[in-house]
Amino acid sequence: MSESGSRACPACAHHVATPFFDGGEQPLATIAWPETAADAHALPRLPVDFVQCVNCTHIYNAAFDYARVPYSSKPNLMFNRGTAWSAFIRNLQGRILARIPAKPVVVEIGHGDAGLIAALAALRPGGRYIGFDPHGATGNHGEVELRAELFDPSVHVAALAPDIVISRHVLEHLSSPVSFLQWIAFAAAESGRDVQAYLEVPCVDRVQETGRTVDFYYEHNSQFTTRSFTAMLGASGARIESIEHAYDREVVTAFVTLRSPFAHGENARASSAYREAASRSRIAIVRQLEALAAEPGGVAIWGGTGKSAAFMNRYGCDAVRFPVVVDSDRSKAGTFVPGTGQEIRFRDWLKDHPAQTLIIPPQWRAADIIREIRGEGIAAARVLIEHEGRLVDFLAGGHPYEMPEVAK
Repeated sequence: MSESGSRACPACAHHVATPFFDGGEQPLATIAWPETAADAHALPRLPVDFVQCVNCTHIYNAAFDYARVPYSSKPNLMFNRGTAWSAFIRNLQGRILARIPAKPVVVEIGHGDAGLIAALAALRPGGRYIGFDPHGATGNHGEVELRAELFDPSVHVAALAPDIVISRHVLEHLSSPVSFLQWIAFAAAESGRDVQAYLEVPCVDRVQETGRTVDFYYEHNSQFTTRSFTAMLGASGARIESIEHAYDREVVTAFVTLRSPFAHGENARASSAYREAASRSRIAIVRQLEALAAEPGGVAIWGGTGKSAAFMNRYGCDAVRFPVVVDSDRSKAGTFVPGTGQEIRFRDWLKDHPAQTLIIPPQWRAADIIREIRGEGIAAARVLIEHEGRLVDFLAGGHPYEMPEVAK
C-alpha cells in the first residue's frame, strides 16, 4: 500500500488504496492558459500520484491539493461540439424534460457556459432555472439566473425546492464528491422532500482495458469507474433510477433520488439538542462555581489532567478562585493544570488542608474516589459532580453514578 493512499477514497470513503499511476510532476493542463512559451515553461510542476481504492476501484490523485488549482482566474469549461456529443446532449434534454413539471425549478451545479440550463429554459418556459458556478457565466437571462457562487445544500435545497438538481462534470473535481451528495441528501430529508438529481462524470473503465494514460492530469484529481460511481451513489444513500453509459462509454450518468434516512435527521436533532443543553449548562455551572468560590471552607477539585482539566478550562476555574487541585497519582504532583495553571498536589494534601466542598469532574470515577478518600481519612462535607447541566450532590443520589455502599 502507498503511504499517500491512506486518505479516504473520494467516492466511497474507504481508506486503503494501492499505487496506480505515477505521472511525476506536471503543470496544470486545462486552466493555466500560458500566453507565451516562457510562461508555459515556467508553470509550477505539481505531483501526479494516482492511487486506486481497493474497495470500489475509484482512481484519485492522493497528492492533490485543491488550493493549487486557481479556477478563479481561468475557467475549466468543456468544449465538445461534435456530432455524437451534440446528439447525446439533445437526448439528455428530452430525458430531463420528461422528469420535471410544467413550471419547474431546475438547479444546475457547475453550469459553465450555461448551454444546457438555457436550452432547458427555452424548451420548458414558465419555470425557474438557477445555475451555480463561481467561475462560469453570470447574470440573469430571462428565466435563467446564473449565480457566481457555490451551491450550498444546507441553504439552497430548502430555499429553492428544486424539482431536479443537475451536476455534469463537476463531481470529479471535488475533494470529496460522496460527502457533497450526502449533504444534498441530508438537506432533502431536513426539508421534508426528495431531491431528484441527474449526475454525469467521465468514465475511465477503458483505462485499464487499453492502457491509456492521457486521462491523468492534475485538475482531474478524481477518476470514476462505473463501479466507483455506483459505490458513491450507494454511500450517499441515493435511490438509483438508472445508471447508463454515453458517448461510447466515456461518460457514466445516473438519474437518482436523494434523501437521507429518517435516522440521520433524528441523530442531527439529538446532536443539536445536546449542544443547546451544553450551552445552557455552561451558564448554570459557571454561576454555581461563582457562588462556591465565595463560600467559606474552600473548594478542592479532584484531578489535574484529562477530564478534570477540561472541566476547569470550560467553566473558568482559575487558579485565583480555585487554587486547590489534588490527584491520587503521585507522579502528577508538582506539575500544573493545563490552561488554568494550578499546581497539582498529591491527594494527602487534603488531610492537613481539608476542603468544605470537593468537586469530582470525572463522574464515572466518583464512587471509587469517595471510597479512596474515606479509606485515607480525608473529609469533605459535600461532594459535587456535573449532572444534567448542573453541579449536584453526589451523596444525595438521583444520578446514574451512585453505588449503594457509597451513597449513604
